[in-house]
Amino acid sequence: MCHSVDERHDRGSRRRLAAVGVIASGLLVLSQGVAFADPSADEVREEIERLEREFSELNETYNQAEEDHEAAEKKLEDVNEDLEAAQADFDELRGSIKVLASTTYTGSDYSSPAYLLGSSGPEEVLAQAADLGYLSASQQSSLDRYSEQREKLESLQSEAEETEKEAQDKLDEAEDAREAGEEKIAEQEELLEELTAEEQTAATAGVNTVSNSSSSSSSSGGGATYDGPATGNAKTALDFAFNQVGKPYIWGGTGPNGYDCSGLTQAAWAQAGVSLPRVSQDQFYAGQRVSWDNLQAGDLLFFYDSSAPTHVGMATGDGRMVHASTSSKPIGVVDLTSYYRDSFVGGVRP
Repeated sequence: MCHSVDERHDRGSRRRLAAVGVIASGLLVLSQGVAFADPSADEVREEIERLEREFSELNETYNQAEEDHEAAEKKLEDVNEDLEAAQADFDELRGSIKVLASTTYTGSDYSSPAYLLGSSGPEEVLAQAADLGYLSASQQSSLDRYSEQREKLESLQSEAEETEKEAQDKLDEAEDAREAGEEKIAEQEELLEELTAEEQTAATAGVNTVSNSSSSSSSSGGGATYDGPATGNAKTALDFAFNQVGKPYIWGGTGPNGYDCSGLTQAAWAQAGVSLPRVSQDQFYAGQRVSWDNLQAGDLLFFYDSSAPTHVGMATGDGRMVHASTSSKPIGVVDLTSYYRDSFVGGVRP
């Protein structure tokens, strides 16, 4: 479940003070006053990297909640179909029960009517008649079938209500994660606004170092061309992934207008006829495990959490990877810097 989102930092002078407070361990007190030194590029870089990780965790929470929501919606459709059929059967049986109750009430056993005059409906008429032993075997069988169908209908109605609530809860959970993730991006932007252009480059070098080769990111969204060493299915997957370069990161995106990290790798390998699960935590178990030193073009790279990774990219085979990182950046190709090496938890060859 997602935690509640902290309120955004105030802008202006308070914004810088808030940013300083987050990384207070690296700050220096100026002279004899209460003012603090501006955070250095290194300190901001560390904070940016922390926010990147938190964003990826929220993205994974969003995707899993969306998956759970879709599953609940599908279950609700099935339950509603069963409910509709059960209601039709129930209505038919209830009609029969009314006739049977009327027959019992007006039958030749005159000790029954006096007892049954206060009954509220045909079901109670027959229940009381059954208790008194007035029903024949066939009549008792009809009452039993009716009672079973009524219980089934009530159970399905309850299940439908619970499933509908579950679906809404998962949808709310996904929206909470998305809002929290966008808050992380806003925090990054506020931190970077306080730096010079040179300091901004240094602060984001680890997570946003884009290669200048011909197959690097396209800012226009027109795609890029893969010219690395991959062959076969891996090349097919990379050709597709590179063609998405420049498209926007979209929460829960599975294309064609934009993707999130696992949506991109899933769609890319689908072009090669390989079916991958939807979320990165499941993709982590969807192939042959490979180490950092044995990575090949097309392999999936997973980051941050060794038991349940929250970010995935695709190795290009030349010291880079193509990935959809955060909503602040388009799909791109980045160098595998020490930041990614330190955050790497495993590779998978689909």
